[in-house]
Amino acid sequence: MYPQNFNNNYGGEALDMRVSHVMRSVYLKMFLALLVTTAASFVISAIPGLTFFLATHTWVYWGLLIVELVMVYAIAGGVKRMSNGAATGLFYLYAILNGVVFSLVFCAYSFDSIFKTFLITSGVFGAMSVYGYFTSNDLTKIGTFLRMALIGLIICIVVNLFWANSTLDWIISAAGVLIFIGLTAYDTQKVKEWAQMGAIADSRLATIGALTLYLDFINLFLYLLRFFGSSRD
Repeated sequence: MYPQNFNNNYGGEALDMRVSHVMRSVYLKMFLALLVTTAASFVISAIPGLTFFLATHTWVYWGLLIVELVMVYAIAGGVKRMSNGAATGLFYLYAILNGVVFSLVFCAYSFDSIFKTFLITSGVFGAMSVYGYFTSNDLTKIGTFLRMALIGLIICIVVNLFWANSTLDWIISAAGVLIFIGLTAYDTQKVKEWAQMGAIADSRLATIGALTLYLDFINLFLYLLRFFGSSRD
């Protein structure tokens, strides 16, 4: 599972301790990013004029989404070349931008339903991440299938932007929940294997691992919110 020379440098117990340390750093960075996103969302949603501007100027909203997409690929593709500080800074900047985009969610849904959905998401995410970390089953094939399913999901979302079919929208939501439940377990196992291989410096691995699981959590939350969210009175 990891290179022989790496195994020679780290005994079994030392390797386990190192992997545990890396995974703790991953979850800590992910948790802090979620706090940053939540804080940014609350701040922006408390400024009616700004949220109204975002809601009525769709080009700004879509522009932010494109910037976020570019940032994700920049972090994922350049993490080995960046300094740890630069990668971490970009990650938290992404979390802030995500909070700006999410401010419309906080305006559309009641706080109670958002909080309830967050708790449900945390429980599901936690259970699947624990499974992915401790399972001895290789989730590679499942992960490959889920990545392909995610591409299909994105295509359906784009189609439904023009078709606006409510039935397809519910199918997309259900599929999104299932896909990101599975990806949470797969990505957790993948990050653990990266830590075992030692292919990326621990500090940088903590950032890319946190980004990967952060995206799983956020997407799972958004799809669950479609089922459990209730609009503001």
